[in-house]
Amino acid sequence: HVRPRGKPGAYGWATMSRNHEKLRVFQVADSLALRVYRHTTSFPAAERFGLQSQLRRAAVSVATNIVEGCARRSRADYGRFIDIALGSATETDYLLDLSRRLGMLSPAAYVECRNCTNQLLPGLQKVLQSIETLAP
Repeated sequence: HVRPRGKPGAYGWATMSRNHEKLRVFQVADSLALRVYRHTTSFPAAERFGLQSQLRRAAVSVATNIVEGCARRSRADYGRFIDIALGSATETDYLLDLSRRLGMLSPAAYVECRNCTNQLLPGLQKVLQSIETLAP
């Protein structure tokens, strides 16, 4: 085990305390990404580079931005990535609805995925509010 350079508590390795795996919003975002991948396998081949790809990228973006935000050192950067995750969650929510209305997503699959976005959207907003209310 190689220990990073620097003093304990110094700006850098010792101050990283955010663990994305402990965040409920990450757990839900990860679940959403898995569900979206599973439910979009039956999309028409013509949508492989269209709606299927865009929906998958948006869903994965929610989780990856939470992960990247947690790895950032500053609160401002953390908040910026959570804000991007919120935008991606909103995009995913819309694309799920569009896919359902186009008949590409079954009603059951739609409900399953929307249950995730219905938790994610307010959850990410709460995380953002807590970041904003912390003292600098």
